[in-house]
Amino acid sequence: MGTDTLRTGAADGADPAAARRREQRGWYFYDWACSVYSTSVLTVFLGPYLTSVAESAADADGYVHPLGIPVRAGSFFAYSVSLSVIVAVLVMPLVGAAADRSGRKKPLLAAAAYTGAAATTAMFFLDGDRYLLGGALLVVANAAQSVAMMLYNSYLPQIAPPEERDAVSSRGWAFGYAAGSLVLIVNLVLYTGHDSVGLSESAAVRICLASAGLWWGAFALVPLRRLRDRRAAAREAPLPGFRQLAATVRDMRRRPLTLAFLLAYLVYNDGIQTVISQASVYGSEELDLGQSTLIVAVLLVQVLAVVGALALGRLARRYGAKRTILGSLVAWTVTLGAGYFLPAGAPAWFFVLAAGIGLVLGGSQALSRSLFSHLVPAGKEAEYFSAYELSDRGMSWLGPLLFGLTYQLTGSYRDAIISLVAFFVIGFALLARVPVRRAIGDAGNPIPERI
Repeated sequence: MGTDTLRTGAADGADPAAARRREQRGWYFYDWACSVYSTSVLTVFLGPYLTSVAESAADADGYVHPLGIPVRAGSFFAYSVSLSVIVAVLVMPLVGAAADRSGRKKPLLAAAAYTGAAATTAMFFLDGDRYLLGGALLVVANAAQSVAMMLYNSYLPQIAPPEERDAVSSRGWAFGYAAGSLVLIVNLVLYTGHDSVGLSESAAVRICLASAGLWWGAFALVPLRRLRDRRAAAREAPLPGFRQLAATVRDMRRRPLTLAFLLAYLVYNDGIQTVISQASVYGSEELDLGQSTLIVAVLLVQVLAVVGALALGRLARRYGAKRTILGSLVAWTVTLGAGYFLPAGAPAWFFVLAAGIGLVLGGSQALSRSLFSHLVPAGKEAEYFSAYELSDRGMSWLGPLLFGLTYQLTGSYRDAIISLVAFFVIGFALLARVPVRRAIGDAGNPIPERI
């Protein structure tokens, strides 16, 4: 990465360091804006609520029929998540190529962010038996969120030099978790007290869904004001859509160890993302837990994710990032195994499960991104991080699909949740085989003392 990308204010006489810090603070606020969607909508409210809407529209056998296809109502949310990820994977290379070609990421970030925010706000109208409306809004919002996150992450190499990048990235995660916790507390107050303010349970949920879209749109204004567009480097060859992705993959094939890490990450991260999106459905449908219990559990996850990220960061400094990630995958496997045996109607045990998830969630993701940054050749940061985001989303349809198919075939959410162990076991085996020190050397980067 050249120094020009970090000159955030020198051209007009401003202090470069101060200008860079101002832009970094603006960057943090996009995580503050959009994380509420991931927490309140995708993780807490929409799964159980959309499932109940689909069940109200189901036939006597418990099936709905979108486009004439028989789908068990309990699987509709999982299938919708899978479809949204497929749409995102199709769109991201096109948007990424356009951003690289023009150097104007900010208008594209604005378009993706406000498309997602608008779709989320429109969830206020999801009532009765409008399960198709809910599925369509979920596909649009989730795909838009994925595209926006790709653009958001690609700013990191431009706003932070290598020695600052871990700290800047971690603060972004912290901002997101803090926003998710804050809004969840407000949601919990509204949901538990809906009778006292004259709202039905359905109306309270729809207000919580819509408020996440309004929050997303309002706070997205901060990064859109502070982030800067950079001119595209003269060496960059503009390629459309999948040709750009194919060119990146061809370049990465010359670094097979980087590709090997991406494959491992693709597998185990799919398990992580599926647990996040389906845990509330498991809690409500299999364990007979109320919405208030689920909100408290997700709030616990958000708070402990910050603690876990810091704790795993300390472990990584002592044992290395790879060993720490491998340890976290063992912890994910044990946690899911324990979740299979949770008794129904026992909130305390569900909170224990939530605590286990929270302690490994933030660290697993933060250390994976940090480890990958060492495998990126200098001067190709944005290009490789676009591929990283595609890996993040590229197989994330498979976990929800497996979860939905398992439930459809067995009628048991316990079987569906334990099926996800496969992603962590296979991901562990793939990551264990990657010689990361050699991979860093092959990328032309200095090898840290511990990695």
